[in-house]
Amino acid sequence: MALGRIASGSTSRRTACANDTLTKGMPMTDPLSQMLAERDWILADGATGTNLFNMGLMAGDAPEFWNVDSPDKIRTLYSGAVDAGSDLFLTNTFGGNASRLKLHDGQDRVRELNRAGAELAREVADASGRTVIVAGSVGPTGDIMAPMGPLTHELAVEMFHEQAEGLKEGGADVLWVETISAPEEYKAASEAAELAGMPWCGTMSFDTAGRTMMGMTSADMARMVEKLTHPPLAFGANCGVGASDLLRTVLGFAAQGTERPVIAKGNAGIPKYVDGHIHYDGTPELMADYAVLARDCGAKIIGGCCGTTPAHLEQMRTALETRPSGARPTLDAITSALGGFSSASDGTGDDVPAGRVTRRRRGRG
Repeated sequence: MALGRIASGSTSRRTACANDTLTKGMPMTDPLSQMLAERDWILADGATGTNLFNMGLMAGDAPEFWNVDSPDKIRTLYSGAVDAGSDLFLTNTFGGNASRLKLHDGQDRVRELNRAGAELAREVADASGRTVIVAGSVGPTGDIMAPMGPLTHELAVEMFHEQAEGLKEGGADVLWVETISAPEEYKAASEAAELAGMPWCGTMSFDTAGRTMMGMTSADMARMVEKLTHPPLAFGANCGVGASDLLRTVLGFAAQGTERPVIAKGNAGIPKYVDGHIHYDGTPELMADYAVLARDCGAKIIGGCCGTTPAHLEQMRTALETRPSGARPTLDAITSALGGFSSASDGTGDDVPAGRVTRRRRGRG
């Protein structure tokens, strides 16, 4: 596979990032760590794909090309989240690795497209008048890790590192690894972040009866992150099935007694086909309830994934600011507010109350 050249030692456009140190055993000062230390919760952004499709992106197109070809639309995407109250938003670079871009003959544009996506984000964040974190989105390669598939650890690290350097050059504050299913790929992303000298966060997608597609449970993930030589600043879950399932996963993290900040980025309801298009049935009011429940479940970085628009984020922000913190919710409280789970188990052996299971399909975007 042809990969773009990886330039070691490149620095971020932001002086603050350039002055950060990332040495084993030495603490790092970065904007997200500072915000985590000062805040009880952080509101992340919503969907990328959903909002870009609403702007005219066609199915099968590479969103990352818009970072160069339609920069005003990407500014609009980013501004929508910031104006709705997000403290942190992701760059339009989810599929910006060489393997994914090769599907669009863009494997030699990895650095360019990631740098451009981060530069536009930096511009919007710096113009906001407040501290807003730019998180460089890093999605899965789309390949299966060896020995089951062709993707070796070394190649995965190389691809993630190439993408990380582009995001760093563009001014990202932190790398945001998301929607990962395989622990091997998560570990490769961690190693790449260390090579790039960047702090990172990482989420996995739990969409198969409380497990990732490759069989990881919430308990497995909580244990795994603590064993990494370059662990994430925060870890958690995104996408998956619906908001109820995601919060059950967050409760699974909490049950492990983790002291590392937890991320919850759930879908806005369930995807449904309407007039030939996918729509998510989660209302802004439902996502406001979800945000508060996520906080009470133990999540510190709370956002939305597929189907989440600025209208949802506005209601989530208001709810987090105005509703008092409560006790950790029960499974019954979650399903009463957000709807039933998609499976009877969270993958760790704990069954849900009878009558609380609904059939759901996974959506994207």
